[in-house]
Amino acid sequence: MSDLRSLPSVDKLLKTPKVNKWIAAFGRPLTLQAIRVELDETRREHTINRSPIPTIDTLLDGIGSRLSGWTASSLQAVINATGVILHTNLGRAPLSHSALQAIQEVSAGYCTLEYDLGRGTRGSRSMHTEDLLKRLTGAEAALVVNNNASALLLILSALARRRGVVIARSQLVEIGGGFRVPDVMKQSGARLVEVGTTNRVHLADYQQALQEESIVLFLRAHRSNFQIIGFTSEPSLSEIANLAHSSGIPIVDDLGSGSLLDTARFGLGHEPMVQESLAAGADLVCFSGDKLLGGPQAGIILGHAGLVAKLKKHPLARAIRADKLCLAALSATLLLYIKDEALSAVPVWRMIAEPLDQLQARAQRWVENLGLGEIIPGQSTVGGGSLPGETLPSRILALRVDSPNRLLDRLRQFTPPIIARLQDDLIVFDPRTVLPEEEEQLLLGLKFAINDLETP
Repeated sequence: MSDLRSLPSVDKLLKTPKVNKWIAAFGRPLTLQAIRVELDETRREHTINRSPIPTIDTLLDGIGSRLSGWTASSLQAVINATGVILHTNLGRAPLSHSALQAIQEVSAGYCTLEYDLGRGTRGSRSMHTEDLLKRLTGAEAALVVNNNASALLLILSALARRRGVVIARSQLVEIGGGFRVPDVMKQSGARLVEVGTTNRVHLADYQQALQEESIVLFLRAHRSNFQIIGFTSEPSLSEIANLAHSSGIPIVDDLGSGSLLDTARFGLGHEPMVQESLAAGADLVCFSGDKLLGGPQAGIILGHAGLVAKLKKHPLARAIRADKLCLAALSATLLLYIKDEALSAVPVWRMIAEPLDQLQARAQRWVENLGLGEIIPGQSTVGGGSLPGETLPSRILALRVDSPNRLLDRLRQFTPPIIARLQDDLIVFDPRTVLPEEEEQLLLGLKFAINDLETP
């Protein structure tokens, strides 16, 4: 029969062995919902398109697919073989083993998030990272919030609401997701006071702006994701800070990436360091935790104790505060810097510092294991809105196939998915961003995808 009378009932499907297994795995309510949706879809297709009634096995396949799709997590680990170290779409900085262990320890049960063990009373969650940050940077005080965008929003809301904030036109940046500095100022209630031009800004421009009585803050935003070259000029942070302080106005330096180590040591351009900004006179410095720091997503604010105290008391601070998992991972990451272990233990810095001969050896092992491919010179990038235009030399595995897009698609279907890139009709895999413990899975995935592609 091909009419609806041949369609099995819900009760009949519930008695099948497959459905009983799904009830044990997914629960009865969800399984029952999948059965009803599948039957409803079948009735609709038959009524509208006169589609034949499927067999019970076909219906069960559809029900099983729905349950798998409904319960599959869209957020999953991937192998990053693109050569982009801080890949924003792939979660930016991978965490160190120390950070992962710290998360596990505080999340498995209860923890001292806001409890002072010494006094047996309520404590402050800021204590877990503040002393570490002060010791590392020399700052008077510190505050951690959930990301750098919220850090800047908090600073402007607490210190400059309904007042003027001076910023150079060359620094009115937009970062990923359409996040624009002028929009943040508007949301905070601060009034934007632009000075200079796109390519040239002079100290006199800042002096001119001070003639307005409402000016309460100078802001410098680091151009972390683009460059201005050619006929350009801009006063240094120390020059702007001296002018601001002579007028009794604080200056905030939004570094974006925020590095604690000198990137120039590894053949890259010099990324402004947090310590340098504080030494140059910045009253507050804010930056990200999951970029060049190599920790979890966080917004870190350092600087003058009085200003940080105002931020802590602002109502917005509670809305954007960091949670226990962030603070645990961040504390563990900061300890690696304090113990001078960042280059060997923080994945981001280990990737940046990996020597060319080691990359060559890893790529060679891949070629030998696969029995195909070639090693070619390549370029890795830092990414994540850091060091625009700067690259690191690498040695990469290159595969030439008839259908590169099909192979890339197959690689994304593997578990864990493998993300590579297409370069001059070659599919390339950069060992710089593949963690050593991921190599076995990478090679398994490559063999799976290649064999699948070759199967008729």
